Amino acid sequence: MKVIIASKNPVKIACVEEGFTRIFPEHVFEFEGISISSLVSDQPISDTETLQGACNRVVQAQEKIVDADFYVGIEGGIEIVGDEIYEFAWVVVSHRGVLGKAKTPIFILPPIYKEYLEQGMEVGHISDLIFGEENSKQNMGASGLLTRGVLDRKNYYVPSVMLACLPFVRPDLYTK
Repeated sequence: MKVIIASKNPVKIACVEEGFTRIFPEHVFEFEGISISSLVSDQPISDTETLQGACNRVVQAQEKIVDADFYVGIEGGIEIVGDEIYEFAWVVVSHRGVLGKAKTPIFILPPIYKEYLEQGMEVGHISDLIFGEENSKQNMGASGLLTRGVLDRKNYYVPSVMLACLPFVRPDLYTK
């Protein structure tokens, strides 16, 4: 079965590969990451905008490659509530016109991120600056850097990839 990941980010590709092979152990998959824009801000700043970015990735991937079995869009974003900044991601999976969706757990970013966000920087770039890293969003991500490598970005996303596949794991319960 062919799975298109609407990103060339190696972390997103790896988490989809692991999530799909774990939730569908009976299937053999071919995975392909393609460059797709989310059509939202580089740093989505709401739950709604972040979900829209993941959905947009899926729709565009379907338009670009029409013969796949599954399409996956992942979009990371933040929500600012008072003085707190919450980070999370949405995962959207499409299979034969049916959408599965799941959201990662959220966590609070350190207060120092706020001043950089106000300057228009993305969380990945801020993490690079704070931790002296380069391109951390294609490696450990903020979750990995903040947890000292205990929960890197890939492992943070894998459960949500599997949960977004539930309508296809249990179609008997999700089909009207």
